[in-house]
Amino acid sequence: MEYIERHEYLEKLAGTINTEDIKVITGIRRCGKSSLMESFIVYIKKNIPRSNIIHINFNDISWENLCEYHELNKYVLEHYESELENFLFVDEIQLCKGFEKAINSLHNSKKFHIYITGSNAFLLSSDLATLFTGRTFEIPVFPFSFAEYKSYFGGTDNEVLLSDYVKQGGMAGSFTYSTEQQKYGYIKDVFSALIIRDIKQKYKIRNTDLLEKLNNFLMDNISTEVSTQKLANTLVSNQQKANNKTIGSYLNYLCNAFAFYKVRRYDIRGKKYLASQDKYYLADHSFRYAILGTKNMDYGRVYENMVCIELLRRGYEVYTGVLYKKEIDFVAIKQSEKIYIQVSDDISSPETLEREVTPLLSIKDAYPKVLIARTKHEKYLYEGISIINLADFLLNKE
Repeated sequence: MEYIERHEYLEKLAGTINTEDIKVITGIRRCGKSSLMESFIVYIKKNIPRSNIIHINFNDISWENLCEYHELNKYVLEHYESELENFLFVDEIQLCKGFEKAINSLHNSKKFHIYITGSNAFLLSSDLATLFTGRTFEIPVFPFSFAEYKSYFGGTDNEVLLSDYVKQGGMAGSFTYSTEQQKYGYIKDVFSALIIRDIKQKYKIRNTDLLEKLNNFLMDNISTEVSTQKLANTLVSNQQKANNKTIGSYLNYLCNAFAFYKVRRYDIRGKKYLASQDKYYLADHSFRYAILGTKNMDYGRVYENMVCIELLRRGYEVYTGVLYKKEIDFVAIKQSEKIYIQVSDDISSPETLEREVTPLLSIKDAYPKVLIARTKHEKYLYEGISIINLADFLLNKE
């Protein structure tokens, strides 16, 4: 497989070198965490000549003798070089029993820059503060963006490339397969391992049938507001036992494993967050096609999913906007920056355009308002609203 250097992630990692935090690379299974770590090791060797690299990859059976925290701690200390700058990299750290004890001890020694990755179900964002007594800094990694997809495959026709990306997605491991059936087979296997193996093992789930039904429902209803009560009622109506508490727990498990991202509602007028009717977006839209098939392509929902993940990838907090019972697809916030965003498939008809811009025109503050659609045209303004072609937005050319 051709290697594509993920510059934005490398820049983030490089910016953490002089911090004392334990750096944790997180993201969905097979999104490229291990490859990113290896790339960063190359970067350090090139830019910090007087560095000592200790790299342990528990995916490799040759490291099996360190799968106990005393042995891991002993090995790392034995390979410490006092005259050099010491970097410790550990991949799939959850395979070492009691790993947090070794990492905490090594971190307290103040001798190492520590970077770790692990299975998404065993090294969760919500667990980091409990696992590690020292501070942690999380570097979230997503599947390939459209810009990275274009860099991998090459080509100059962005619209043709986008049409391929819409169906193929950003799971880079699928790129080497020659047929759509093989690609989706790989993607389906990745997601099945995520649900059945990782989440089941982590949370000791017995009712995997319910978990899979819930997962399929969320995939089929991307961008639709859902509540635990409605989900329970839907699954019960299909002869599947469920209750609010179980559904809520399973939703959290899927989000903790980075399979889905929950987007909360934001009251634009009241400037407050609402507690009900969240939306859920897939880490990569290709999972939907691999699991459910491509017979009924819903491009509008898929485009919305792509925009949501791209906003998260760029570091925005993302919410669903509510104003006078009108819905705005996204309110994207980053520090003092705020953007209101609508996403549509086709706005070629005046009626559709009017329907999409009406909620944005109802917002009276001065923050930017954007409509993203598959226009295949240059950016233009409509009553103060920026109309941006989807491909240009995803390539950050707008």
